[in-house]
Amino acid sequence: MEAPEHSIASRLRTGAALMVLAGVGFVGYGLVFLARTFFGSGFELGVDTLGGVTAGQLAASNPAMANYINHLHVAISGLLIAVGLAVAALAWYGVRSGQTWAWVTAVVVPVVALGFALPMHYGGLFAHDWVTHLGPIYLATAVFLVGAVLSGLALRRAAAAGSRPAT
Repeated sequence: MEAPEHSIASRLRTGAALMVLAGVGFVGYGLVFLARTFFGSGFELGVDTLGGVTAGQLAASNPAMANYINHLHVAISGLLIAVGLAVAALAWYGVRSGQTWAWVTAVVVPVVALGFALPMHYGGLFAHDWVTHLGPIYLATAVFLVGAVLSGLALRRAAAAGSRPAT
């Protein structure tokens, strides 16, 4: 038995809204990452030292390396913010209106980004507090996954019914 059209549209809207919320979370994480570069410890959330060396000590002993790390943090911040904006815009304007291409793109973009970024954290290459370091991204990713599944199922049901959900 197929769900009524309004139920499909409701699930699509809810799923898209959760994807938008996660996108805003990605933006927020990028902004925190950026702020910590200039106003915090100089390292990422959950990373107070690298090999027992603080950012201040590193800057005093090797300014070029400290500047390079800051450069990378600013670049990563920009990419996190861009991914978050892309996901939020695709979900709000595309997924919510029943566009399958927008759903696929909104899912692929963070999967690729996280697929590259997360495995590096589990190689034991540096010490970090995974709850504060990765917790916010895991939370945003969990919200995103719930939204992607809800909206994806709604898109499939709409396609099976031969219609585009009314939003």
